[in-house]
Amino acid sequence: MAITRRYLLQSSAAAAMVPALGLAPGVPAISPAHAQSSAREPVFRHALSLFGDIKYPADFKRFDYVNPDAPKGGTVRNAAFGTFDNFNMVVAGVKGALAGAIPLIYETLTTASLDEASTEYGELAEAVCHPDDFSWVIYRLRPETKWHDGKPVSADDVIFSLEAFKKHHPQFSQYYRHVVQTEKLNNREVKFFFDGPGNRELPLIVGQLYVLPKHWWEGTDGEGRKRDISTTTLEVPLGSGPYRVKEFVAGRSITFERVKDYWGRHLAVNVGRANFDELRYDYFRDATVALEAFKGDQVDFRVENSAKNWATAYDFPAVTDKRVLKEEFPNRRSGVMQAFVPNTRRSKFADPRVRLALNFAFDFEEMNKQIFFGQYTRISSYFHGIDELMAIGLPTGKELEILESVRAEVPKEVFTTAYSNPVGGSPEAVRSNLQQALRLMKEAGFEVRERKLVNVASGEPFSIELLSRADDPAFERVALFYKPSLERIGISVSVRSVDAIQYQNRLRNWDYDMLTISSWGQSLSPGNEQREHWSSKSADQPGSDNYVGIKNPAIDKLIDRVIFATDRQDLIAATKALDRVLLWNHYVVPQWTYPKQRTVRWDRFSRPAEMPKYGLSAFPDIWWYDAEKATRISKRS
Repeated sequence: MAITRRYLLQSSAAAAMVPALGLAPGVPAISPAHAQSSAREPVFRHALSLFGDIKYPADFKRFDYVNPDAPKGGTVRNAAFGTFDNFNMVVAGVKGALAGAIPLIYETLTTASLDEASTEYGELAEAVCHPDDFSWVIYRLRPETKWHDGKPVSADDVIFSLEAFKKHHPQFSQYYRHVVQTEKLNNREVKFFFDGPGNRELPLIVGQLYVLPKHWWEGTDGEGRKRDISTTTLEVPLGSGPYRVKEFVAGRSITFERVKDYWGRHLAVNVGRANFDELRYDYFRDATVALEAFKGDQVDFRVENSAKNWATAYDFPAVTDKRVLKEEFPNRRSGVMQAFVPNTRRSKFADPRVRLALNFAFDFEEMNKQIFFGQYTRISSYFHGIDELMAIGLPTGKELEILESVRAEVPKEVFTTAYSNPVGGSPEAVRSNLQQALRLMKEAGFEVRERKLVNVASGEPFSIELLSRADDPAFERVALFYKPSLERIGISVSVRSVDAIQYQNRLRNWDYDMLTISSWGQSLSPGNEQREHWSSKSADQPGSDNYVGIKNPAIDKLIDRVIFATDRQDLIAATKALDRVLLWNHYVVPQWTYPKQRTVRWDRFSRPAEMPKYGLSAFPDIWWYDAEKATRISKRS
């Protein structure tokens, strides 16, 4: 399950998803008798987990990985890409830095622990109650919660927010579609009813809801105009979180300031967090310019996604004398599928043999050597990076039992052959792979005529436009490397780079042949988000991330097996089965991954000695401004 906070923060390549909630073993279940009488005598708890014990008791003081004595102060200057024209997170258009920073203004009912695989604790909510059939959930708000204007956060705000997201947000409307009714029990308690029992994630998905101020949205702005939650706005939003907007220049920069009297600053889940007085984001249209801004000490912290930059771009004096530090943080919390993505809504990509031929034409080994300095490994699973969820070898046991239920609807190789990608890297291997690609194309009804691959029936040449984003030259480099290989089997290839806004619009309207790079982050506990990724329904849902256009009844059934898994082992088996069927349909051309987060920073910040297991760098959340280090850098500049 993808938590909505991470869904906003990590919408691009190498995204990492935080695991789901659930009822932890060892935590008493709600009995049927209690479930029936829960409106009278609800059994509340402070935290929920899908598997494993809950680490922190109800009276815990702080997370172990934070520094409770971290000083407050200082500024962090960040680089963001593209532009922005909207502060309303309910409608599409909140991208990039805003997608990451607006969650600092608003809060969710629960918040994740970064040193547990799948546990969340109350944030706006102090407690939660649900029956053991997961057919409804009650959330109870903390009495001390308040908006930045001093008004309390109420049950009305919670219901208003859910309805707004369901009605106006393209992704969240799907995410919350199983919530069919809400009931205000009192001013602090809301009961959510689901469309059926057995979906153990649904009570927990509700906990990820961002709560918005109903009274503010139903009021008027400074010019007396009634606000409209269905439209974009650049009016500074009213929130309840640790930060608020201090100032901005539309499309160019935005600064958030820490709310000194933030209502939740003393909560155990917030101790040692939100330590900076200001978070500033400057927007760049070009990744190279953003890198130079960092080198010129105009940006403080940078996550480096380019292997070339990591290997060659950080040889300037500040790195040599340790004013700038390079550091990698292991990724233990997520898996990923990153790939070239053909749009199967277009008939030329409908045949899986065509899609497999595109994989045979991709020489990953040579690209890795020439472009990526040998840093990457090839992705071989839709859950790559989470070993226990990857479909490795042949199916056995529970996974095989699940696959038998869809045997007639899946490729026969699912049962007979372990999946692997073609391997290149030498002239002989590349030649053999291209021959295989041409054989597959011929079987699918294409042949080479006058050095052009054409549809035998129609005579139409086979062409592909590779779509990429113009704000990062790495996208275009990848496309240009792949292009000659496709041309060698007679495919006409054009590379189109567009700005971020046009790119998102084309994705929303399915207006592309093939995406140069797209990715789907996966959590340790897959669930309802799999429908968003691969289901038949999401294929026609504008704004969904089913970029491939998958419409496959067998995959729909396997997604349900994942969602309605009865225990951890059942979830693992169902996920492996789903992974295997996705792989053998050859929907994408898998690309590459790196098991760590690469970061560079000017050495004016400090962090806890023991970092959270599942937090990556956790910057700036648990870091703080170190005045002594900052002074030392200033003297050496």
